[in-house]
Amino acid sequence: MKKLMNHVDELFKDVPESAEKQAIMQEVLQNLEEKVWDLMEQGKEEEDAINKAIVDFGDIEDIKKELGFKQPMKNHSAKLNLGYSIWGSLLIIALMMFINFYYSPHIIWFVYPTFAVLWWPLTMYFRWLKLR
Repeated sequence: MKKLMNHVDELFKDVPESAEKQAIMQEVLQNLEEKVWDLMEQGKEEEDAINKAIVDFGDIEDIKKELGFKQPMKNHSAKLNLGYSIWGSLLIIALMMFINFYYSPHIIWFVYPTFAVLWWPLTMYFRWLKLR
């Protein structure tokens, strides 16, 4: 029944420690064990009974709400940072192009700093993908 204990620990991993949490965890574990024993009496193998009990138990969002646990809000600033970095990069590249063509039109050098500037929106894009 170690698998059940690990599952219950995983369900409650982000809930802050408290005596109430421990009591509810113990009760959930006890209910799951009873369900497993019932399923085994009906002829299921132990592994199948454990898996079925876990699937039948489902989610604990209601229990988390009773404990007063609130999920942290997703940070939507990653999308804003991505947009800011794209526009900022475009403006910097446009400035480099202007300086290049105004002061030294016979040598095209603005391409080189463009590669360095493009790392900014690229890193913001991958951060946005990771948080999405």
